[in-house]
Amino acid sequence: MGKRILVVDDSELILRAAAGALTRAGFDVTAVSDLGTVMTNAEERSYDLVLMDVQMPQLYGDDIASVLRNKRGLRGPIYLFSSLPANELAERVADAQLDGFISKNDGLDTMVARVRELLG
Repeated sequence: MGKRILVVDDSELILRAAAGALTRAGFDVTAVSDLGTVMTNAEERSYDLVLMDVQMPQLYGDDIASVLRNKRGLRGPIYLFSSLPANELAERVADAQLDGFISKNDGLDTMVARVRELLG
């Protein structure tokens, strides 16, 4: 089985597309769309990578990711996954002390290539 990835996005369309592309690339993907499920999954399972949408309905994804990292002890890289401008994503990554970002604007092939690069 491939490396484990948690993909978090409130858009079911984007969630299915991203999870499908990563699964076809050989990764073991858990896809979730709500805050409660994110917290439960992060506590019950370990992941090699978390891809977190920024514009979530309950909280911003960078705030959720910061809680996962700093309060829940989630280890492993956490990347924001968003269509926001790169300069704003870079600022959010720095403020939340996350590992980086992947732009949705670059497409699924670029996302998969970047994840492969990150996870080896």
